[in-house]
Amino acid sequence: MASENGLPALTEVLGIPIASTDYDRTLDWIDAAIRDKRRGYLCVAPVHLVMVAQDDPEVFDAVTGSDFVVPDGQPLVWALRSLGADNPSRVYGPDLMIEACRRASKSGTKMYLFGGRNNGALVQLTLNLRRRFPGLQIVGGHSPPYRPATADEERAIADEINASGADIVWVGTGQPKQELWMAQMRSQLTTPVLIGVGAAFDFHAGLVPQAPAVLQELGLEWAYRLAREPRRLWKRYLRYNPRFVVDFARQLLTRR
Repeated sequence: MASENGLPALTEVLGIPIASTDYDRTLDWIDAAIRDKRRGYLCVAPVHLVMVAQDDPEVFDAVTGSDFVVPDGQPLVWALRSLGADNPSRVYGPDLMIEACRRASKSGTKMYLFGGRNNGALVQLTLNLRRRFPGLQIVGGHSPPYRPATADEERAIADEINASGADIVWVGTGQPKQELWMAQMRSQLTTPVLIGVGAAFDFHAGLVPQAPAVLQELGLEWAYRLAREPRRLWKRYLRYNPRFVVDFARQLLTRR
């Protein structure tokens, strides 16, 4: 069920309003935002982002300041169901990007890619998407440095994105960096929709394999990724996943 303003119904999970939606309804909202020339942004949230927002007020504000947050992780879908949300469904960032590209190859929606490990990875991502979806209009891209951007660099990238005429900016700089960037840059960009999709850039560039579908359905994608990149991801999952279970159990008990 959608709310009166056209947004999906929202249910708070640890203070983060999560949308009960699916791919088609999310894509329909994106198309409407482009048609109406809005200026919005979407957050694609796994458990990790929800928990980082608990610790960092700036991240919390960036996430809750978005138009809405979709449940990227299966555990958040289970959380929504346990709270009585109306038919929630997972909206996985990498798949949302693919489905949007599929539509855009037919509709002419223009896309800009902001992120990637480096320029080479960004070029490979662009080539892969164009091969998969002939006619897809990718009107620009930028792989930012890992250090914070200077004021001049921010103005330059805003000018470049605005000049491109992009309808969607896909942001793949990792969480929560991408959410903070969208919140900060939203007022400077004329692009109707910004969407943070995390590791989707690496997946679709062919740099990192995605977890098998069965593990995703079981809510075990985190275990697959941890096994492949333990040095980079162990703190994320071993710190935040147990905390989420405890904190959400407390929310559920309080509610009941």
